[in-house]
Amino acid sequence: REALARALVPYYPLAGRLREEQGRKLVVDCAGQGVLFAADDADLTADDFGDVKSPPFPCFERFILESTTIAGVDRPLLYVQVTRLKCGGFVFGRRICHCLVDAPGAMQFEKAVCEFARGAEAPSLAPTWGRETSMARRPPRPSYRHLEYLEPAGGPDRMMSAPPGDMARVPFFFGPREIAGLRQRAPPHMRGSCSRFELVAAGVWRSQAAALEYAPDEEVRLSFIVNARGRAGIPLPEGFYGNAFGYSVAATTAGELCGRDLGTRLELVKKAKAAVTHDYLLSVADLMVLTGRPLFALSRTYIVSDVSHAGFKSVDFGWGEAVYDGPAKGGEGPLPGVTNYFSRAKNGKGEECTVVPVCLPKDAMEKFQLEVEALTAEL
Repeated sequence: REALARALVPYYPLAGRLREEQGRKLVVDCAGQGVLFAADDADLTADDFGDVKSPPFPCFERFILESTTIAGVDRPLLYVQVTRLKCGGFVFGRRICHCLVDAPGAMQFEKAVCEFARGAEAPSLAPTWGRETSMARRPPRPSYRHLEYLEPAGGPDRMMSAPPGDMARVPFFFGPREIAGLRQRAPPHMRGSCSRFELVAAGVWRSQAAALEYAPDEEVRLSFIVNARGRAGIPLPEGFYGNAFGYSVAATTAGELCGRDLGTRLELVKKAKAAVTHDYLLSVADLMVLTGRPLFALSRTYIVSDVSHAGFKSVDFGWGEAVYDGPAKGGEGPLPGVTNYFSRAKNGKGEECTVVPVCLPKDAMEKFQLEVEALTAEL
C-alpha cells in the first residue's frame, strides 16, 4: 500500500478522475482524488489454483475489484486488491482505466510500484505524459479510410448473437512444433521474415473463419493492435505510459481467406502492420474528434492483442517471481470470442509457447481444432 502511494506521486494522473468535455473529449482532473485499494484474506493456498498457464485465472472475479462505469468517468482510474493466502503468498489484482494507459504503460507503472516495494527511492524510468505528440490536428483531416471503424459488408455474424452458455473456451498452445508447421506452409521467401505473431494470427484467423462457416462472399477481418513504441518516425518520449498503439485491419472475403495459401494471409497481416505510422495515428485522432469516439467494428472481425511482450514477467514486489502473471481473463470483452489476447507460457513439455485462449460456439470449436491441427502439422 505504501509503495502504491509513493508510485502515484510521479504518476499523479492515475490518482485523478476522467472528465468528459464538449465533443466527448476526455480530460484528466488531477486533484489527487486517489485510487481504490482493498486487502482481504482467502482460505486458499497457491497450490489450490493448480498450474495456471493461460487466462482465465480461476475465480478471477474474487480477486479484482469491480469498476461499474464505462471509461471510468468521475470514478477511480485504478482499482487494486491484494488477497493474502494461507501459504504466505498473495494475489495482486489490478484493474486500470485503458483511457490513460495501454498494457506496456500499465506495466511501467506497476514496475515502479515494485521498485518502491523493494526499497528504491525513485522509479528507474521517470514517467512522461507526452500526449501532445499524437493530438488531433487543427482542423482535423483524416487521411485514411480506417476500416476498423466501418462495419464489414455481409450478413449477420453468429458470433454477435451466440448465447454465452453456448460458447466453448479452449487455450491453444503454439510451441516449436506448431510454429515450425506454420512456417513450412509459408512461401520460401517469407519463412525467415515472418514473426511468431504473424504466423499464429494468420493461422488462427483462417481457422476461425472456416469454423464459423461464413459465406464465401462475406467480408471477414483480422483487427490487431500495433504497438507504436520503437517504430521509426513516431516521436514518443522516453517514459511515455499512455496508449501508444493503433488498430490496424487486414480484410478479405471468407472465400479468399480460406481458399488461398498461408502466404497470401501473411501478406495481408504484414501490410496491415506496416500501415501504422505517425500520420496514421494522427488520422485516427482526427477521426475521433470528427465522429465523437466511435467504437471499433466488431462484426465478422477477429480482434487480437499480443501482450506477450507487455512486461508481466518483470513484476516482483520483493517476494520473487510470480507463479502466474498475466491477464485475468482471455480478453473476451463484452462479446465472447470477438477479442483475444496472445500471451506466453510453457506447455506440458516445458516449451515456450504462444498461448491463444479461443472462445467459439460449441459446434464450431471441434472444426476449429481440426483446422489448426491441419495447419500446424509438420509436412
